[in-house]
Amino acid sequence: MSRIIADISVSLDGFVTGPDPGPDNGLGTGGEALHTWAFSDDPEDRRVLREATARSGAVVLGRRLFDLVDGPNGWDETSGYGAGEVGKPAFVVVTSSPPESVRLSDLDWTFVTTGLADAVTAARERAEAASSDSGKDLDVVLMGGGATVGSAFDAGLVDVLTLHLAPVVLGAGTPLFTGGVPRTLVQRSVTSTSTATHLTYGIL
Repeated sequence: MSRIIADISVSLDGFVTGPDPGPDNGLGTGGEALHTWAFSDDPEDRRVLREATARSGAVVLGRRLFDLVDGPNGWDETSGYGAGEVGKPAFVVVTSSPPESVRLSDLDWTFVTTGLADAVTAARERAEAASSDSGKDLDVVLMGGGATVGSAFDAGLVDVLTLHLAPVVLGAGTPLFTGGVPRTLVQRSVTSTSTATHLTYGIL
């Protein structure tokens, strides 16, 4: 069975965006520093990105994040999911209602209106189908936003938590954890680079 991997960048003080995020400022003020590692030339940063995107059989994201990546200033050929590192996995969006149109129509989008658990189930089905087709073990990646990852973590839907800890203190923004259900983690790996500390935890 495909694992559910929450994978997100976070500041030292626990924020996944800076202050005042919005449609034209998706990562908030100063939030771009969270993703410096993803555009780094450091070989270890490149390896982490390559391995993370290569295992992606399906990707789950919330509606706010979808509106950002599908918006006019969103993803393109150079800045999409794992750009230059991977093919195009299926994308599953948790939303109250599907959008009227999709700019990134070349990607495989599924819109789930019945909640996060159903979106994860749909993504797992897509990942397992992709695994069968490719002969590789592929997983579901929860890429965000922070509320989606945090809610999945609290609901016990996450098997593995990968954090890219950026050396920045944002002071405010969107917190990853908001005092939800306590969980015990087991550290699986730590990789330090000049731009981030990449942490992977199994969840008991």
